[in-house]
Amino acid sequence: MTNHHSKIEKLIAELCPNGVEFKELGEVLKRTKGTPITAGQMSKLNKEGTPIKIFAGGRTVAYVDYGDIPDKDVLTKESVVVKSRGIIAFEYIDKPFSHKNEFWSYYSNNPDINIKYVYYYLKNKELYFQTVGQKMSKMPQLSIPDTDKFKIPLPPLAIQQAIVKILDTFTELEAELEAELEAELEAREKQYEYYRKDLMLSNNDGDQKTLGDIYDFQYGEGNTIPNTGGKYPVYGGNRLAGQHDQYNSEDAPVIGHIGAYAGIVNWVSGKHFVTYNGVICKIKTNINPRYGYYLLLLQDFRSQAHAGSQPFVSYDILKKAIVRIPDLSHQNSVVDILDKFDALVNDISIGLPAELNARRKQYEYYRNKLLTFKKYES
Repeated sequence: MTNHHSKIEKLIAELCPNGVEFKELGEVLKRTKGTPITAGQMSKLNKEGTPIKIFAGGRTVAYVDYGDIPDKDVLTKESVVVKSRGIIAFEYIDKPFSHKNEFWSYYSNNPDINIKYVYYYLKNKELYFQTVGQKMSKMPQLSIPDTDKFKIPLPPLAIQQAIVKILDTFTELEAELEAELEAELEAREKQYEYYRKDLMLSNNDGDQKTLGDIYDFQYGEGNTIPNTGGKYPVYGGNRLAGQHDQYNSEDAPVIGHIGAYAGIVNWVSGKHFVTYNGVICKIKTNINPRYGYYLLLLQDFRSQAHAGSQPFVSYDILKKAIVRIPDLSHQNSVVDILDKFDALVNDISIGLPAELNARRKQYEYYRNKLLTFKKYES
């Protein structure tokens, strides 16, 4: 990496020794709109091998054919997509595409601007934009001026191209390494999932009960993400989403209630606040809470979620599953075994996840060095 960085430094010394100009995105790029499409429509239209990629929130995408969406909504310029709502992020695309209409994208008609350089610069600033988006009272969200008015450094084209070439190489190497590590981690997770199911389902002792017998299920509170800055973490369907000065759940599972994460089960330690996007799961007496959590993991709530523009998991779905409850000593024994496996597979400080995280941080460090410029003062 040092050799690559020294090449960039030489180019800077030669082409812009006094610094580079910073320009607003809205001043130097063209902004485009997306297409009005719901998650349900994307799922219905999605066809493997079709040419148009449609971006939605998170990692959700669909591939559709010409004629599936209005021709005017098919974008063909090499672009940066601004995922402005929910999980705020940036995507690069150089093939026909569109995106949900609450997003927007940028392309360049200026021959002195490499749009992939712009993408890498914005990608490096994702944390900044995620912080900006958290200031909204509801779901994290950017407004158009947040990006239009954002200033980026524009070194000479030769420097932009050199940076893109370096970061393309590093991105490819990182992706290969991540794929290897993630494949190994996935193999471990599948092995653990198989073992967990085998251990949980091999028990034939104890009473048969419904999940409604052992849990009080309750949808979380409020359609907005509390941002009062309190000491309790806030959880929506599948992730940490803010801080609050109150809590409504403690050491318990949270199930995604509505949207893209409907049916996903996570364990949350300590006191926390659950929004309406999640389900609060209050265990009843004589049940080890972690054993109850492992029972929930056995259920395929995700596939049972009611379809539509907003998938959701109802109380009926949650309550009806029949499970077997052994005595408490057996529960504790199973939990002790599975917790050790769970920590081995999922703890970010252990093994493969830690290595994967370290490589990502290393890449982010070098990317940040390459994309830091002295500002030109006229």
